[in-house]
Amino acid sequence: MTRISTTLALRLVTMLLKNRAIFSLGFRMCSTHVTNAPPVETAKPSSDMSEFRKAFSKAKHIAIITGAGVSAESGVPTFRGEHEKWRKWHSQDLASPEAFSRTPSRVWEFYHYRRELVLDKQPSAVHFAIAECEARLKKQGRSVVVITQCIDDLHRQAGSKHVLQIHGSLMETRCLSCRQVTLNKESPICAALKGKGAPGPNVPDAQIPVDKLPRCEERDCHGLLRPNVVFFGETLDSHLLTMVEKEIETCDLCLVVGTSSIVYPAAMFGPRVASRGVPVAEFNMNTTPKTEYFMYHFQGPCGTTLPQALAPHESEVL
Repeated sequence: MTRISTTLALRLVTMLLKNRAIFSLGFRMCSTHVTNAPPVETAKPSSDMSEFRKAFSKAKHIAIITGAGVSAESGVPTFRGEHEKWRKWHSQDLASPEAFSRTPSRVWEFYHYRRELVLDKQPSAVHFAIAECEARLKKQGRSVVVITQCIDDLHRQAGSKHVLQIHGSLMETRCLSCRQVTLNKESPICAALKGKGAPGPNVPDAQIPVDKLPRCEERDCHGLLRPNVVFFGETLDSHLLTMVEKEIETCDLCLVVGTSSIVYPAAMFGPRVASRGVPVAEFNMNTTPKTEYFMYHFQGPCGTTLPQALAPHESEVL
C-alpha cells in the first residue's frame, strides 16, 4: 500500500503553494493531517448568497471542482465515515498499484461492487444544476468547466459536456499489456465477478483466478485489465493536468463543491485560484482544511445550496 508521510505531505503542500509545479507533479495522495501554509486571506468566508450571485452574474469562465459529496447526493458511498471500509479494508488499502499486483481478484471485487452501485444511480439535483448552467451560459458566450475527482459518469449523464475527470472513470478499463483504454459498462464486467463484491466485514474473498478476471479483447492481446482510475500513489495524466492548469489560470469564478479537500493535488486547485484574487465559493456539509482560503462558504447539502447559486440571474438575457 502506498502511503504519504505527514512530513512529506507538508513539504509538498508548501511547495505547491509557492510553485507552479503543482500540476507537473500530479501525484494522487491523501492526508488528513497536513498543516497548511498561511492562507491568502484570513477573513472568515462569507455566506451571503446575494453577494455570491453578483459575482456569478459577472463571471465569463466558471470552473466547478467537484468531489465525493456530489456523488453522495445520488446515493454513491463516499468511503468515509460509516462507509469508510469495504469489508475490513480502507479504500486506500485497495486502490493502489501494489494491492492490484498482490491481490487483483480482491481489488476487482471492490471495483466491481463500486461499478454496480454506480450503474444503478441517477444524477442528482447538483449534477443537473451544473449541466443546465453550462448549457444556458454557453448561449450567452460564457463557459463552465467541471473538474471532478468523481470516477462515476453522473456529470455526463446529467448533460455536462466539458468535464475533466482527473481520477479516471469506473466505466473504463486499461489493459496492462497493450495499454488500450476502453469504455465498458457491462454488468457484470466478466462472468466470474457475477454476484461478487459484497461489502460485509465477514465476506470472504472470492479468490478468482487471474485468467478469469476481466481480460483485454484486442486481437492477440488478452492481457489483464484494470480499472482506468488513478490509484493512490500514481501520477495523474499529464495531458489532463495541462488542461486543468489552463482552466485554473483563466477562470474568473471558482466553485468547490462536495470535496473534503484532503486529496492532492486536487485539494490545491481552489487555493490556487484564490491566490489570483479570484472569488472562490465552497459548498459543503462542513468546513474543510481549505475553507479559510475562500471568499465564500455555503454550508449544507449541496443539493440544496448549489441549485440556487447557479440559477438564472436577473441580469441574464434568456
